[in-house]
Amino acid sequence: MLSRQPILNHMQRGPRAFSSSCRREKQRLVILGSGWGGYEVLRRVDKKRWDVVLVSPNNYFNFTPLLASCAVGTLEFRCAIEPVRRYSPAAGIYQAWCDSIDFRNKMLQCLPATKPSHVASPSDTAYDHSISTTSPGSGLSFPLKYDKLVIAVGAYSQTFNTPGVKEYAHFLKDVRDARAIRSRILECFEQANQPTLSDTERRHLLNFVIVGAGPTGVEFAAELHDLLHAEIWEHYPSLAKMARINLYDVAPSILGMFDKNLVQYAEKNFRREGISIWTSHHVNKVEAGKLLIKEQGEVPFGLLVWSTGLSPNPLIASITELKKHQKTQSLIVDDHLNALRTDDTPDPDVYVIGDAASLANTQLPATAQVANQQAKYLYKRLNKIIKDRPHEKPFEFHNQGTLAYVGNWKAIYDRPDEGGLPGLSKEKGRVAWLLWRSAYFTQTLSVRNKILVPFYWFLNWIFGRDLTRF
Repeated sequence: MLSRQPILNHMQRGPRAFSSSCRREKQRLVILGSGWGGYEVLRRVDKKRWDVVLVSPNNYFNFTPLLASCAVGTLEFRCAIEPVRRYSPAAGIYQAWCDSIDFRNKMLQCLPATKPSHVASPSDTAYDHSISTTSPGSGLSFPLKYDKLVIAVGAYSQTFNTPGVKEYAHFLKDVRDARAIRSRILECFEQANQPTLSDTERRHLLNFVIVGAGPTGVEFAAELHDLLHAEIWEHYPSLAKMARINLYDVAPSILGMFDKNLVQYAEKNFRREGISIWTSHHVNKVEAGKLLIKEQGEVPFGLLVWSTGLSPNPLIASITELKKHQKTQSLIVDDHLNALRTDDTPDPDVYVIGDAASLANTQLPATAQVANQQAKYLYKRLNKIIKDRPHEKPFEFHNQGTLAYVGNWKAIYDRPDEGGLPGLSKEKGRVAWLLWRSAYFTQTLSVRNKILVPFYWFLNWIFGRDLTRF
């Protein structure tokens, strides 16, 4: 029989003398937000070297350029989202809000963003998402320590404190917004089809109003026009004649960031297609089924989509330790995307990207393109930092140009004076539309959506959009 004593003696001697030093604990990288900035950092950062934790109220990424198409049934909702749990368990993921940040102790206080336990029915349409952070049963707040922090929480829709907007208007920043808008469009036609309504009441229901004539508002108006002149005209011919699209903006023209000639082309195209444009108009108040406009008085509507710019995220508004942009109230960052303290010194452990950030010396547009480029710069920087390699190159934004769909298979592309897509200048019409579609196709992040997006484009071209309301 073999003796066990040599084995026991070996175990009692402990570690060998030539063993390497103790393994260093991973530094924790916390990412706040799963938008264009946060999701890209999550995808690309070295999760083998960083202890990555994502905190976001959504467990998916919104591909925002496709939301207008989803809202009218041109694409299905799954085409506009990417699940963040694709990167679990390599990264820890919490569906939660960050409520406050203690920069001195590097500690976050988070609140669950899931439904409270007493909300049992998934069909409870009266559920308010704000309940999940305030009501008992939604879960206790929890602390979260960080070594490096990436703030990519984005911004909210700007309402300018107009009474009634939050209660009666739809926004278009999330796939849930697109779902609600699609449902409301079809509901308006089904309500207008009831025999008990007068023609006046039908026209009120079928008046679709968009406030905000930036790219989001213009593209939604264009997509809605395509829907009305295709499937709606086929299935509700008498009602389709009553439908109207009205586009309002306080500015003197639509698409203020585009070249003047391209704006004139878009406006001419809209008016030719029957879309009414009301610039230099001010909304004073929104009530149920109507809005009060300073220049026109009372305007009834069946659907109101509000897209008038951005306001600070409540988390950003609550931060007092960091320097803020005087106009936008976003956090000011240096050339390496580090947040600046109130004394103008950078915080080496805090980065801010996307709509929550403003560069100290440069004003960048609030677009997904900016957030995505900042995220690509940041993950490369973080991957070098964790390997103790220098990364002193500052962030530089390379403007690839701006696209907007204007309906009927037409679009506009505004190329910047420097940069942009090679071989292209300022384009309009079908060429720009092909560019618009190819750009969104190539930007989709997963192989799944690179297949689904053109598949649904082709499917709806052959069979039409789905007008089922659910």
